[in-house]
Amino acid sequence: MRRFTLIAIPYLWLLALFLVPFLIVVKISLSDVAIARPPYMPQLDLSEGWAGLKAFFSELDFENFAFLTTDELYWKSYLSSLRIALISTLLALVIGYPIAYGMARAPDEWRPTLLMLVILPFWTSFLIRVYAWKVILAGDGVLNSVLVATGIISEPLQILNTNTAVFIGIVYTYLPFMILPIYSALEKMDDSLLEAAEDLGASRLSAFWMITIPLSKGGIIAGCFLVFIPSVGEFVIPELLGGSGTLMIGRVLWQEFFNNLDWPLASAVAVVLLAILVIPIMIFQRSEDRARERGE
Repeated sequence: MRRFTLIAIPYLWLLALFLVPFLIVVKISLSDVAIARPPYMPQLDLSEGWAGLKAFFSELDFENFAFLTTDELYWKSYLSSLRIALISTLLALVIGYPIAYGMARAPDEWRPTLLMLVILPFWTSFLIRVYAWKVILAGDGVLNSVLVATGIISEPLQILNTNTAVFIGIVYTYLPFMILPIYSALEKMDDSLLEAAEDLGASRLSAFWMITIPLSKGGIIAGCFLVFIPSVGEFVIPELLGGSGTLMIGRVLWQEFFNNLDWPLASAVAVVLLAILVIPIMIFQRSEDRARERGE
């Protein structure tokens, strides 16, 4: 009974705060837009009994999902979001892995301080930090002022309102989510394995590639997921740092929900986005389980 209770509590939590809202979104995605409150039809009326329930389900359709395949705005938004999220994830990995490696190899007395410095940005509001980048990257901002003053450039660079600014904002914001799981994996690694590899004739680079990278694979995968998944649906960063040419699905969702008041279409966009993210993760998890069963 105790085991059942321990397992049931988190599952009930997920059921209440994820599955139920998601089912509501799915229902809205199958509805039709209407000038009403809420702005979609049909509405479920249990007072009519079984006949009302049957009429309710008969009015649901997949027209919104079909429309997504006909309008290039949406599939271009999906592809652009995936591309930006993938590039941002790779940049975060390239920057975050050396930082995590240096933290794991630092003296024991320095590790808590380094860990605190990585977590320190979370003490400030996410919105304030993104606005700070607007000040830094603006044409007359801090970065251009320093580059012009030092003679590196002769005129200010156009960084703000470009995809470059979006990459900078995403990498800066989600970099700790890449560093922390990699650091956790590297910290547990047995250093004697590297010493044994070097005693057997392997160079430091070869030992790093054959031992350190495979042993930190779990942290790398976790960090990439933690960066990639929220980056795909990011709205605040492209809205504040990106220009009109920055096309991401989060901005499209905002426009459909709040500007166009087309909740059914926006819900369909959200359902497809969740499927794009969840299905590959499930396939990857299943392949990892099979590889683990084979002892690979």
